[in-house]
Amino acid sequence: MLSRRQLRIKALQALYAFIQSVNDQLDHGEKEMLRSLEKLYEIYIYQLSFLIEIVDFSRKRSEENKKKFFPTEEDLNPNTRFIDNRFYIQLANNRDLLKHIDKYKINWVDQEDMIRKLMAQIRESKDYTDYLNKPQNSYNDDKDIFIKIIKKHLSRSEILQFFYEEKNIYWYDDFHTANLLAIKTIKGYDSSWDESHLLPIMFGKDIEGSKNEDKEFIINLFRKTILKSSKYEELIDKKVKNWEMDRIAVMDILIIKMALVELLEFPSIPIKVTLNEYIELAKLYSTPKSKIFVNGILDKLIGDLKDQKKIKKTGRGLLES
Repeated sequence: MLSRRQLRIKALQALYAFIQSVNDQLDHGEKEMLRSLEKLYEIYIYQLSFLIEIVDFSRKRSEENKKKFFPTEEDLNPNTRFIDNRFYIQLANNRDLLKHIDKYKINWVDQEDMIRKLMAQIRESKDYTDYLNKPQNSYNDDKDIFIKIIKKHLSRSEILQFFYEEKNIYWYDDFHTANLLAIKTIKGYDSSWDESHLLPIMFGKDIEGSKNEDKEFIINLFRKTILKSSKYEELIDKKVKNWEMDRIAVMDILIIKMALVELLEFPSIPIKVTLNEYIELAKLYSTPKSKIFVNGILDKLIGDLKDQKKIKKTGRGLLES
């Protein structure tokens, strides 16, 4: 379900928390990382349930408008395209989603004011108006309106983000990722799926008799970065001129160590993929100059490790592009 970049980000966050913690037990840090992934899945379920909630709110509002003392023609004969949305009907009846909603005890009853404000913004948007007024709409149109709602309204909503931050400490960094996962789920939905179709799970389905690659990837990346920390610190120290290790940003050192783990311990990941991914992480999570620093140090280390024939790639990992 998560991309490799998202897994690297979660591993980086877990590693940073581990080295800042007074608890130096590896198994404890690993459990916390896996727990953070479970909490990410929970906010993803929250976001899917919120989509159902805004449509239910619209239906309720439509019924209330019909009961006005002086209803307008629009009140009496509303455009029901949004509340009859085919994707929404599939999602609202999905047994797996309902099971997870029950598991996490998700209830939006006390958040009607937030839902009203967000739905007011959505109704005033051009995307929503165009969707309602389109002469004909396809199943893809029904999915697309929800993708636009997530991208342009939910993901930008400060009140929704604040709601999640107040609810769980893990969700400050997970809000954006949960929106991406919800969009990915919507794009993948098919009109033929019934209520028994399972939602994607965090690590996908294991092939019988084999270990899950994504789960193994993030666990091994976490473990080996810690267990081989001193060894890789020595390699980095030799390449840092005019700098003492304790003067370099902690995040930069951590990112370089993770990259070294991939270069030396993951034979199927191409060198350039690793290099590009960790330069991106430096841009996202460290200082403005970190991209150049991380790129420069890794470039030197890769050159040396190649010369020493310590980087051994197999299969597609032989390709460096």
